[in-house]
Amino acid sequence: MRSHAVVIAGGGPTGMMLAAELTLANVDVAVVEKRANHELEAARAGGGGLHARTIEVLDQRGVAERFLAAGTPTQVQSFGGIPVSISDFPARHNYGLALWQKDFERILGGWIEELHVPMYREEEVTGFSQDHGGVRVRLARGEPIEAQYLVGCDGGRSVVRRTAGIDFAGWDPTVSSLLAEVRMTDEPEIGIRRDTQGQHAIGRRDGGFGVVVTEPFSGQSATPTLDDVREALVRVWGKDFGVHSPTWTSRFTDVTRQAVSYRKGRVLLAGDAAHVHYPVGGQGLNVGVQDAVNLGWKLAQVVRAGSPDTLLDTYHAERHPVGARVLHNTRAATALIRGDDRTNALRETMTAILRMDEPRKLIAGMISGLDVSYDLGKGHPLLGRRVPDLGIDTSQGSSRVYAFLQHARPVLLNFGERGNHDVTSWSDRVLRIDAHYDGAWELPVIGAVSAPDAVLVRPDGHVAWVGDGAGASLEDALTTWFGATTVA
Repeated sequence: MRSHAVVIAGGGPTGMMLAAELTLANVDVAVVEKRANHELEAARAGGGGLHARTIEVLDQRGVAERFLAAGTPTQVQSFGGIPVSISDFPARHNYGLALWQKDFERILGGWIEELHVPMYREEEVTGFSQDHGGVRVRLARGEPIEAQYLVGCDGGRSVVRRTAGIDFAGWDPTVSSLLAEVRMTDEPEIGIRRDTQGQHAIGRRDGGFGVVVTEPFSGQSATPTLDDVREALVRVWGKDFGVHSPTWTSRFTDVTRQAVSYRKGRVLLAGDAAHVHYPVGGQGLNVGVQDAVNLGWKLAQVVRAGSPDTLLDTYHAERHPVGARVLHNTRAATALIRGDDRTNALRETMTAILRMDEPRKLIAGMISGLDVSYDLGKGHPLLGRRVPDLGIDTSQGSSRVYAFLQHARPVLLNFGERGNHDVTSWSDRVLRIDAHYDGAWELPVIGAVSAPDAVLVRPDGHVAWVGDGAGASLEDALTTWFGATTVA
């Protein structure tokens, strides 16, 4: 029987990122994916691109340039259609990246192929059973796979989540968006329209036109017909522009749900399997990738016997509030894109408010992911936040902080006297760097903070301990996050 330490159900962005994280940590992982290759059905091939924090986590692994070369750096953040720039944020990547999801998956897939991650393609997880010793994963074809842990990255209709009996709480759809890629005999009106039903748009795409029409949800079919497209165009623009030859059609809704728990025993959830929402703001893919980066190193620590499996409870504790916040802000943004007079007045008011620095930074930091702060107790403002990618001097020469995270290992950065802060008992897991930095420490949204004597940085780039004399000791932080004994 086939066996792996971890099996991931679903080889989309979240599943592939998690597979890369685990492989970098020397964990035997395999991905089960029903598609034969990285090609996406057209309805999912677009997307809003990558937000700044996602670019950062790719940079932490040394692969960001691959994605930057394929996309266009731009200010992609918006709140209900209102632009919120992060160009003045103190971050190396204070922008987003316009990049089709199909290209993101293609590049990410190339990376995990380089890492030699086993992919069981044209296979599908149909269920599982688990006990204290592991998980037996059933597939639609072929023999089951034994694993220590199973992670469901299998989308909003997750078989893993349903089989685990994890409730997917939330709100039923109220809005339906029809999407189509078509040809048109007449030149259409390019751009965005709003009316009492919502936001609509026509744009040029691949020699034809992309169409989005929003309407109240009343149980419409997931796959619109050409007649449905024609009727939608007439309803909004008063004519159908001679629409013909649809390449594809689809619908999505504003159904908004979140798993009440991201873990049940040896089964965990990430990405759309854990949370779904209306795609306004383009946060879904980004939050899923960031879920994977939070979970990957923790799962590796447990699998390699460095930490107790209670460490996995911190995955839910940290990422569930992030997911809940995304659901909250997308509901608010969805309300803003309607076109009735009251909503127009509200949008004009919000536009004026978001021209002010403090509100803009608050919303932009939330959507970009640059403001995420995990509750690791009281202490220095850095505690729980992503470490800035500072340019630092070391005994090996000039470098930057993220260069030391490329192997998904924790790092202790010592900015005080050389030899301070002993990590000898964790030297097999924690990289220690004596560093020098003279500049100001600034964080997105909150601004300047006092320079720390040292910081312990987790593999996901978040600060687990600050050497400011307050809070937990370094030894306690090392034990909490990276175990108490040497790992073989």
